[in-house]
Formats: sequence, structure tokens, C-alpha cells
Amino acid sequence: MKAIDIRNKYLNFFERHGHKIIPSAPLIPENDPSVLFTTAGMQPLVPYLLGEKHPEGTRLTDYQKCLRTNDIEEVGDNRHLTYFEMLGNWSLGDYFKKESIQMSFEFLTKELEIPVEKLSVTCFAGNEEAPKDEEAAKYWKEAGIPEERIYFLKDNWWIAGEEGPCGPDTEIFYDTGKEPCSKNCNPDCDCGKYVEIWNNVFMQYFKHKDGTLTKLKQHNVDTGLGLERMTMLLQGKKTPYETELFAPMMEHLEKLAKVDDIHSRRIVAEHLRASMMIIADGGRPSNIDRGYILRRLIRRMIRHLRKLEINLEETKDLIYLNIEILKEMYPYLEENKQTITQVIIEEKDKFVATLSHGEREFEKAVAKAEQEGKKSIDGKTVFRLYDTFGFPPEITEELAKEQGFKINMQEFEELFKMHQEKSRLGSEQKFKGGLAEQNEITTAYHTATHLLHEALREVLGEHVKQNGSNITSERLRFDFTHPQKMTKEEIQKVEDLVNEQIQKDLAVTCEEMSYEDAKKSGAIGLFTDKYGDKVKVYAIGDFSKEICGGPHVSHTGELGKFKIKKEESSSSGVRRIKAILIQE
Repeated sequence: MKAIDIRNKYLNFFERHGHKIIPSAPLIPENDPSVLFTTAGMQPLVPYLLGEKHPEGTRLTDYQKCLRTNDIEEVGDNRHLTYFEMLGNWSLGDYFKKESIQMSFEFLTKELEIPVEKLSVTCFAGNEEAPKDEEAAKYWKEAGIPEERIYFLKDNWWIAGEEGPCGPDTEIFYDTGKEPCSKNCNPDCDCGKYVEIWNNVFMQYFKHKDGTLTKLKQHNVDTGLGLERMTMLLQGKKTPYETELFAPMMEHLEKLAKVDDIHSRRIVAEHLRASMMIIADGGRPSNIDRGYILRRLIRRMIRHLRKLEINLEETKDLIYLNIEILKEMYPYLEENKQTITQVIIEEKDKFVATLSHGEREFEKAVAKAEQEGKKSIDGKTVFRLYDTFGFPPEITEELAKEQGFKINMQEFEELFKMHQEKSRLGSEQKFKGGLAEQNEITTAYHTATHLLHEALREVLGEHVKQNGSNITSERLRFDFTHPQKMTKEEIQKVEDLVNEQIQKDLAVTCEEMSYEDAKKSGAIGLFTDKYGDKVKVYAIGDFSKEICGGPHVSHTGELGKFKIKKEESSSSGVRRIKAILIQE
């Protein structure tokens, strides 16, 4: 059974059982800065699991594109992936354990035709906080799982973070047919006989900061089934790379390669797929956050293409082949073909020069270490490779590992932190007020953030404090502390208040004084660690007064009309406003 068939069977099955099919959220979370990528099917649904009403109702199902970055170095073995697809079904205060277990059992044994003998399950063993989940075990027995294949484990408990909704879960395992590792072999072993295929979480408690549990009014079910793993098992394959999702690419790479290295072929195939999915959802390479992960995936892929001695000019054809392989499951890859190709090829070209220089310098470092009888490379060398040649430390670490060397990552991290601090201080000296892109438009936006800040304090309260801002020639982005979403009325009041100050054509004045005097004058001070003994205080009429490095317009009438385009969550307790200035 192909992956696309398993996905369709899953969605159709749960649709027949009253679930609405919802679209996959993007890999790049829209309003969740706590994570770089969408890592699980439940992640985009957290507000609804906490009680918000979903527009599609109380029964939902979907396939969710996911990317997890903690196993990048493990990719290349027989099982680890960064990008994967998670099938899920949810009950938002609707059905609970009995129905969830019945549907899971029916789907596996009837739709996928898995023999009952292949299935084992685990349930929560209980602890001092919550009882043993005899209820789930009872429903599994009623469904058809014999008692000897129902196990109780303490780890069968789910919670996101230290407090919040939580509860027992039940995990479903597939028996691969391997011989048991011992008389006590069970799904808790990692011998490979049992493979987890599905997890059903029963959210029935709320854990408080003091560690106590109370029962939730709304009981939810959150499930996740890994598509690549299920495809592999149903096809009787040993690894996901043998399924139709990867096999054509693996075979093509084997034909192109002058070096026989299945580990490198897997890295190329996996990282190419993951990179294409990120780019199609709007990701672009950079030196920070998710952009750095994408850069790392592309560059690791390129390095292993070189290791296989595959001509890098083949990269474009590899992209086209992958689109062909995956277009049935992800048709939008075809629509984004040009962008995907352009981004990967540009990153490849940037990396080629870096790679050749860096590898030469790395070989020199290895030769020196060998002469000195050492089997490790110091952090200074790793940092020099990074700082001078742009050679990523994780690639230095990977190269070292291949040659039986270790690197001193702790020393590298210390040097890197010192480098960041110097860069920060230099940036403050260079840009004074922190505007790297300094022109008339960004200067106007900078002044507008002061008006916006004060307007927010007047409308919402003095608890509002700036939490960060980002200004470009197209818009301003302003983060501020506030516990809940602003109402439409509050947004309109803030917008009107800012425009009132613009229409008054208030003078913008600046005074230099000591930091203490600035505080006494009533000026708002932000990020105080960056201020010296003397500070600039900018006043906008009698409306706003802030410590700031500038620059600003001379009168508010220069700003044009202020328009709030979006108000959204930035992180817990922090809201974000995006706004523009319209010149009339």
C-alpha cells in the first residue's frame, strides 16, 4: 500500500466517523515563536485543545507536515528523518477513550488489514498523582487486543511543558516479527521487535504550578500516526528509504555516485526533501533561527553530494526528480518549482567556495593534531574555520568524527559568545539607535513606534512595555507586553490616537541628560543595559517621552496616515502589531 493510499484511507475513515478534514498547517508556524517549525499535528490546534471553539466543530482529522531538528546528525541511519507527515484525529470535548480506541482498532485491522496478532498496546501504569489507566485497558480488551498484549508503563503520560492540560496516553505497537530479545521482551524494549505506530493522548487533567492535578471540564483526544513509518511497515521494508517516497531518488543517486556510500545517499535524499518542503512553505536560508536550519540542511546535502563524487551540476535535476516523485502527495511543489530550484542552487553556489577553502584548512588542522599526537581539534581552530571561512561548526564536527577526531565544542561556544558580544557592541556604536537600514522612511517608522507605544499604554494600561521592534522601509513591527488579544475597538482607538498626534503636527525634540535625570523626568526607559551615563530623551509634544538613540522626524505631520494591518500573538504574554504609514 502506497503512502498516499494510507493517507487517503485515514482521512476518509475519520470523515465517515463524523470528523471534518482540515488542511495541513504550514511547516513555518504563523503565530508561534516558541518553535522554529511545526513539530506535531497537535501544535496548530493548541488553542482549541484549551477550549477555544474550532470553526469546523468538535471532531477533526488531517495530515500535518512536520519537521523536527533534534536528529539532524542522526539522519543517514536506517530510520531518522527531519521531515515527516503525521496523520491525526481529534476530539475537542466530544468522544473520549472508548470511541477513540474503537476507531483506532477498526482502522488498523479493517482498513489497513493488519492482523490483530501484530498489535500490542501500552497504557499508563499510574503514579502518586494519577491512577492506573484501567479504563483504556478495558476498552482495548473489548476491541480485541488480548490481555497478555496490553502493557502498563509509567511513561504513558503526556503534558506540554510543566503545567497545562495533560493526561494518560495509550500507544499502539506493530510486531515486526523479529525474535524477542529476552523472555521479558515487550514494547518498552528498543530491540526493534516492537515499533510504535500510533499514540492516542487522553487530556483529562490540568497540572498546576504546584504540581497538583484537577480534572478538566473538557476532555480531549489528540492522536498521531507517522505516515512514513506505517508505509514502511505495511510494505515490509526495513527503512523508509526503501518506500516509494525515497526509493526512486536513492536508485538515481546510486547510478550517479562514484563512491558507494548508502549513508550519504540517505542524507542527500532526506535533506533535499526536507529543504524543498521548507522552501515551498516560505522558508529561506539565513544565519539565524529556521533560516539557519534550512541552510544547514542544504549545505549538509551538498557536502554529501561531493562525498559521493556526484557533479553538483546535477542538483537541479535532483530537485526536478524529487518534485516528480512527490507531486501526487504535495502538488504545490510543482507550483513552487522555480522558487525551490532558485533558492537551493543559490545556496549551493555560495557554499561551494566556502566548502573547498574550509576543507583544506580542516585537513591542515588534522595534520597538525596528528603531528602532536592528539585526537582532538581545539575550539580556536573550529572558530577560525567558522569566522574566517564561514565553515559551519557542525560540519567541522562531522568531518572530525569521520576521521576519528573530536572537537572542543565548549571552547568554540565560549569564543562564539565573545564574538557575538563584540558584534552587538559594534552594532550599537555604528547605528546608535539600532536602525541598520537608516533612511527617511525608516526614520518616520521609528518615530511612529513611539506614538504607538504611548497610545497602547493609554488605551490598554501602563503595564504595556515594548518587547522588541523591527522596522523596514515597508512597515513597522512592534511587540509589547499584554496578556490577551486586543479587541477591534481597542485597535481602532490606538490607531485613532496615533493619527490624532500626527494631525497635530507635534514637534519632536531631543535632550541629552544623565540616565537618572531621564528617569526622573518621566521618560520611559527600555533595555537599560545598553545605555551609558548620558542618554538622549526624545519628546513628541507632551504626548510621548522616551530614552532613545534616534533618529526621528522633526514634526509628526511628516508621518502621513498610520494604519494597523495586524494584531497577533508573538509569544506568551506578548502581542505584536504590524502597521504601515500611508503618504497622502
